[in-house]
Amino acid sequence: MTQLSITPDHALTGQCRVPGDKSISQRALIFGAVAAGMSRVRNLLDDDDCRATMRVVRGLGVQIDEESPTEVHIQGRGLYGLQEPTDLLDCGNSGATISLLSGLLAGQKFNAFLSGDVQLRRRPMMPLVAPLRAMGATIMGRQDANLAPLGIKGSPLRAIEYEMTAANAQVKSCLLLAGLYAHGLTVVRQPRTTLDHTERMLQHMGAPVSALGSAVYSERPAQPLQPLDITIPGDMSSAAVLLVAACITPGSRLTIADVGVNATRTAIMTALCEMGAHIEMQDRREQGGEPVADVVVHFGELRGAVFGSVLVAAMIDELPLLAVAATQAHGPTMLHGVQELPVYARDRIAVAVSELRKMGVRIEPTADGLLVQGPTQLRGAPVESHGDPRLAMALAVAGLIAQGRTTIYAAEAIAGLFPGFETTLHALGAQVEVIV
Repeated sequence: MTQLSITPDHALTGQCRVPGDKSISQRALIFGAVAAGMSRVRNLLDDDDCRATMRVVRGLGVQIDEESPTEVHIQGRGLYGLQEPTDLLDCGNSGATISLLSGLLAGQKFNAFLSGDVQLRRRPMMPLVAPLRAMGATIMGRQDANLAPLGIKGSPLRAIEYEMTAANAQVKSCLLLAGLYAHGLTVVRQPRTTLDHTERMLQHMGAPVSALGSAVYSERPAQPLQPLDITIPGDMSSAAVLLVAACITPGSRLTIADVGVNATRTAIMTALCEMGAHIEMQDRREQGGEPVADVVVHFGELRGAVFGSVLVAAMIDELPLLAVAATQAHGPTMLHGVQELPVYARDRIAVAVSELRKMGVRIEPTADGLLVQGPTQLRGAPVESHGDPRLAMALAVAGLIAQGRTTIYAAEAIAGLFPGFETTLHALGAQVEVIV
């Protein structure tokens, strides 16, 4: 078990980059597999979920050459060139992999079996299975295909109009991919706009995919999909760790280069700016259909704020980080709508509350959310990641401003989302020690 030890009172200064966006990395691997020709992908996130995606894609007969841990060449086989797998396709713990592959495989002319680790096999699959069956897909599995392993028998598909009851980018992406094989126009209506990386990348490849408001559309392409030649933008969730760290650590000033600033991913920046943070985006541009910028942030006084359920849901992964920022704000910060989040997110927040309290964070649940009182002088303490990389990094940020030493146990979890996190912090001036 790896421990991360952090000593406070060190400003963060300089320029850095963060690892590639996980969602875009996984889509590049999958979409590159069905492109017509060689796709070149740089700054790919090298983590367990992307490795699982790569393993599954190779299981479908796709050649992937690894030029380095973060650069791959994918020899696409076209929409109809995938091969029947000779073994179970193991998606590991990646919900995105099993979701996107379910849509992609539903319209093939062969059979395939998708599974994963214990956690993934407990995840309800009916939100994917029900609309795919409505399109004519043949899917079998445990509890009438509500649980993996899923057996998918490739079938002719028909377009549907589907009204989603819950906003879910993975379900939407699954149906858009199935729509590439269906007769007619597939329409997916969302209760609110979700991550649009699938639409952007498929459009960039020439697929007939579009969006109008919260509705998205997909149909069978008349031409082969064009291969990708992209550099994956830096992951906003990883950049958010450094943004919050610089906002609350006196004397800090950072430039984070080449960050993905897709509007569906920047809720944490919006929240920090509402609290008075000094953040600006420079050299805004587009890479592979995605907006990218260099983000500049420096230390400044924060103020408490009230955040509604829509913004809270949009920064579901960054809520522990926002709570750390709120501890240094003048006045209370209120987060509404936490009780409306999925069970896994509420469980993560409950664990985060418990660990942050060990460091003196004044955080209390309310009828529908969380209340954080600030400003608070945090104290260093032994804390536990519980295997959650986002929680581990939020605790590390808290350690940068706490009195005394903070030791984070099971810190190896961080490498699953932000490889090189400790090295990056050290290069920026933080006093960080890794204990194996």
